[in-house]
Amino acid sequence: MRNHRLKLINGGGRAEVDAAHIRPVEANGPDILTNGIALSGTAHWMFDRGLIGLSDELDILISRQANDRESVRSLINKSGKAIVPPRQFERPHPHFLQWHRQYCFKQ
Repeated sequence: MRNHRLKLINGGGRAEVDAAHIRPVEANGPDILTNGIALSGTAHWMFDRGLIGLSDELDILISRQANDRESVRSLINKSGKAIVPPRQFERPHPHFLQWHRQYCFKQ
């Protein structure tokens, strides 16, 4: 999976954006664009552990189990919305987002 629009480079010249599967390959998630999102390393860790998620409308969800929800919100995106590609076919598919909310996200 590639992200064509977002480039964050750290002081050492390394990329700071991870390609994250919404439904993991280990859980029969396909390795396709609509089953992926670009996240920072920290956000990727929180997403995989169910501390953050996305609604079908791409609102950022923060688990009640997160220790400091306001700090998480400011770390992720203060607007509360995911930044998405302009073309619909490049955006996360609701089917995978629903799977993540059902099996990973901790209400």
